[in-house]
Amino acid sequence: MRILFLTQVLPYPLDAGPKTRAYFVLRYLSQHHEVTLLSFVRKSDAAEAIDHLRSFCRQVIVEPMARSPWKDAGYMVKSLALHRPFLIERDASAAMTRRIETLACTTPAFDAVHADQLWMAPYALHFCKAAAQQGKRPLGVLDQHNAVFMIPQRMADAERNPLKRTLMQLEARKLAAFEVETCRRFDHVIWVTYEDHAAVQAEAARRGREVPNDGVLPICGDPEAIAPIVRAAQARRVTFLGGLHYPPNAQGVLWFAREIFPLVLREVPDAILTVIGKQPPSELAALHIPTRNLEIAGYVENPTPYLAETGAFIVPLLAGGGMRVKIIDGWTWGLPIVSTRIGAEGVNAVHGENILLADAPAPFARSVVDLLTNPELNERIACGGRRTALERYNWRVVYGGWDRIYTGSPHSDNRTGAVTP
Repeated sequence: MRILFLTQVLPYPLDAGPKTRAYFVLRYLSQHHEVTLLSFVRKSDAAEAIDHLRSFCRQVIVEPMARSPWKDAGYMVKSLALHRPFLIERDASAAMTRRIETLACTTPAFDAVHADQLWMAPYALHFCKAAAQQGKRPLGVLDQHNAVFMIPQRMADAERNPLKRTLMQLEARKLAAFEVETCRRFDHVIWVTYEDHAAVQAEAARRGREVPNDGVLPICGDPEAIAPIVRAAQARRVTFLGGLHYPPNAQGVLWFAREIFPLVLREVPDAILTVIGKQPPSELAALHIPTRNLEIAGYVENPTPYLAETGAFIVPLLAGGGMRVKIIDGWTWGLPIVSTRIGAEGVNAVHGENILLADAPAPFARSVVDLLTNPELNERIACGGRRTALERYNWRVVYGGWDRIYTGSPHSDNRTGAVTP
């Protein structure tokens, strides 16, 4: 099939969960189909990354996206006025829409359009509408990484500022309605976790609706190609790795630093909280953590030296949706992980076997201390995680599930009233 694949972030290098998902789905589909990638790009995206994607995609087309606080403020006003989700409104691009319309007229025609994440769903639906005007009928496929409305909903639950909490609750309600109606307009919807489908279906049921469920395909990596990290004896780093521009990550790191890490230091005074990821919150450096016990690394292209000194890899999230790819990465690297249950949601996490789970400060700190001071426990959890990555999160095995979507079988038209960007 000729597939148009739409992504909101350039899916390379693999330094974020959404990139990992899109990259390995692209790799799989390109082995069996002719795939054209159309992606937004940022100034930080390198030409080498685009060249790498061109090595297995038939064509890679990019459209610049510029973000700024003042633009976001304008999108927030527009979102409130139009009662559309802010997270969708700020990705509306006239230039991307023109690209979509041009590609809809391409000959030979695309057989399918693949929307990677909810952000690209309006563009996929607009593509189907434009193609229909040319007498074409492409298959519409949505890859749902998250139950997106759950992210602001959970953040609101933990937010202390009344105004921020109200805005997050409003965004969650708008996203829930948008998500249900958008999913219903696709021929096929693949989910990353069962929990995500259940959450969106519950919202649909409240409205007397039903959303498609074409199965669950988890986010996978390539554990066969990555050797486990060789770690130092008595490693003392307590490491968080993830983009801190993503609000749930920033919220989780600050919660750990404020409420949990001081408890760790009481028992392991030489522990070092290591925070790796771009745009770390300024509040982190302002906390009363001794400089010898805190390292804010920012974005690191190769985190291996830090990981080799890691005694506990933490996922202290209080909000989020879908899967936390940092857990799959941690398991692949052979690192022992401590996570909240929300952080480990959607993955095959078994407390005491491949991960330690805790939702309150004291038990979370206890789990970190145990990993730092008990070598046998540390090794058992690390080995259990590595085994899980190899058995359950290998794209070369799991992503054969995409074959049942892209078979070219007949499909009915359920995309009337398409949402356009």
